[in-house]
Amino acid sequence: MLSSRVRLVPTPVRLVHSLIHSPSHSFMDLKTLLSSLNDFASLSFAESWDNVGLLVEPSPPHTVNTLFLTNDLTEEVMEEALQKKADFILSYHPPIFQPMKRVTWKTWKERLVVRALENRVAVYSPHTAYDAAPQGVNSWLAKGLGICTSRPIHPSKAPNHPGEGTHRVEFNVSRTQDVDKVISTVRGISDVSVTSFSARTNGEEQTRISLNCSQQALIQVVAFLSQNRQLYQKTEILSLEKPLLLNTGMGRLCTLDESVSLATMIERIKRHLKLSHVRLALGVGRTLESPVKVVALCAGSGSSVLQGAEADLYLTGEMSHHNVLDAASQGINVILCEHSNTERGFLSDLRDMLSAHLENKINIIQSETDRDPLQVV
Repeated sequence: MLSSRVRLVPTPVRLVHSLIHSPSHSFMDLKTLLSSLNDFASLSFAESWDNVGLLVEPSPPHTVNTLFLTNDLTEEVMEEALQKKADFILSYHPPIFQPMKRVTWKTWKERLVVRALENRVAVYSPHTAYDAAPQGVNSWLAKGLGICTSRPIHPSKAPNHPGEGTHRVEFNVSRTQDVDKVISTVRGISDVSVTSFSARTNGEEQTRISLNCSQQALIQVVAFLSQNRQLYQKTEILSLEKPLLLNTGMGRLCTLDESVSLATMIERIKRHLKLSHVRLALGVGRTLESPVKVVALCAGSGSSVLQGAEADLYLTGEMSHHNVLDAASQGINVILCEHSNTERGFLSDLRDMLSAHLENKINIIQSETDRDPLQVV
């Protein structure tokens, strides 16, 4: 590319001028980078059992010039990251999952932590936060199916309620002289917000009290109302659900615009994942020519996410033997590609998305040594 620019530039002076003004990467403070990554895909999307976020932090201050992307952080990948002068490793799978009781040179995961700290490299893992994100791993996996519409199999809920509190309590006060006293009392309880409006019950003008409160405040509110039989009998208590998030959640249920044969779908998946082989379990009564219209997919290990989904095909990295048997008995075809083969290809898309999101402020490179530990021999 440089040689073509040289041929187009008539003088060395202009060549130097163009190089001086070419875009260059700078750096980001670690805290600023973490905030930007959370804006890209909130860690609140992650499953409760997962271990996501910053896993290894060098002593502050820490600046990041080079962000290194990998699906799995092995010792071989760590060596590559250090050779490429990475300051920050984004490992899709968390290299630290179970609690560590010591950090020594004895086990490979402990050695990863030692080397990261010695070389001042931060380690971060998004894992299931990127599974659930609208632009995440499962959406990327669905791209290989063909033109389709998709929705999460298990939608994510917003991290917070849209309003105050977790519960709403409503009741009527019939006597006007009691309204101010009741409102004053409930407002004296912590974590309670109160509104009131006119209501007509059985032809009688009354005041409807509506309050939002926390779980802890609900106990005190109910205790107060139970002291007044008339108020308590007219009380309604609603549990406020966190709203579902659009296009966010675990797995994807994909409906193709046009159905294709199972054989065609297999070739599409192999091409998308750059695989020469996949594992196939034919559903009872199905053949390679059977039509596929609906695909339920989950990157990685999909047994719990896909279970019960109504589809012609389940696509995932791995499933337990008995879950494969259950799906096949229902006439559902199953394609298994090995765990990380359904995830790793996302990294090239992620690199481009993060570069744009971070406004090219840091250098982002993808591991060349990261690979699935299993191979067909």
